[in-house]
Amino acid sequence: MVLPAFALLGSQISVNLGAAIAKHLFPVIGVEGITAFRVGFSALLLLLVFRPWRSALTRRDVVNVLIYGTVMGLMNLLIYRAFARIPIGVAVAIEVTGPLLVALLSSLRPRNIATCALAVVGLCLLLPVRGGERLDPVGVAYAFGAAVCWALYIVFGKRAATLRGGQAVAWGMLVAASFIVPLGSITVDPATLTPPIVLTGMAIAILSSAIPYSLEMLALRGLPQGLYSMLSSAAPAVSAMAALLILDERLSATQWSAIGCIVLASAATAMSARKK
Repeated sequence: MVLPAFALLGSQISVNLGAAIAKHLFPVIGVEGITAFRVGFSALLLLLVFRPWRSALTRRDVVNVLIYGTVMGLMNLLIYRAFARIPIGVAVAIEVTGPLLVALLSSLRPRNIATCALAVVGLCLLLPVRGGERLDPVGVAYAFGAAVCWALYIVFGKRAATLRGGQAVAWGMLVAASFIVPLGSITVDPATLTPPIVLTGMAIAILSSAIPYSLEMLALRGLPQGLYSMLSSAAPAVSAMAALLILDERLSATQWSAIGCIVLASAATAMSARKK
């Protein structure tokens, strides 16, 4: 399980580095434009690298890939909308409630329920339920929408991961691009698409989608679904650090404590799975 676990860590570092860079471009070409760059270029790269058409898909594979690609596209769009309104680390902390739900449903043992409860405590610290650090409610809603998509992504990604090589992620990204790219093309002013912006968009696509989704396919094949979900819960800490280093996006002590609770819950479940 060591290689799949490192693949998942590499995926988290890459995707959050790309997200922090992408946030710089939100005022220039908008959330939909950045998402279109990310998904569109990633689809092209993955199709060229993996050439998924070399193997035929069964009817069941087609259904799984269609759902997998749809939730992948929506997850990208919703989390970028959340990033535009609330801090990246906070948005990702809310988003990981999706994997946490999958982990809880995968194993209802008291130990796992306790660690999920710790993650819920962290989530409660993040949300402005008692007049703490106020968060944009629309941004919070987008983050929770991305959480639902992440949960579905894990379930259907696990099913699609039975396809050989990167076939699943290439077809899935093409499905995502089929509706995300047209949406982005409608909202972006062509005059803003200067060569530096286009090159940056390509870099974001590689960092945020092409690399991480390929690594996640390796992780999904090698890790149990529940363990994958809980290891993914460490993403808020990686996201917050990337936002701090690149965007100087500073969180309060309460928000860092909340993220710490979620990361501890992830670590506890990972150790529990290792002892099984």
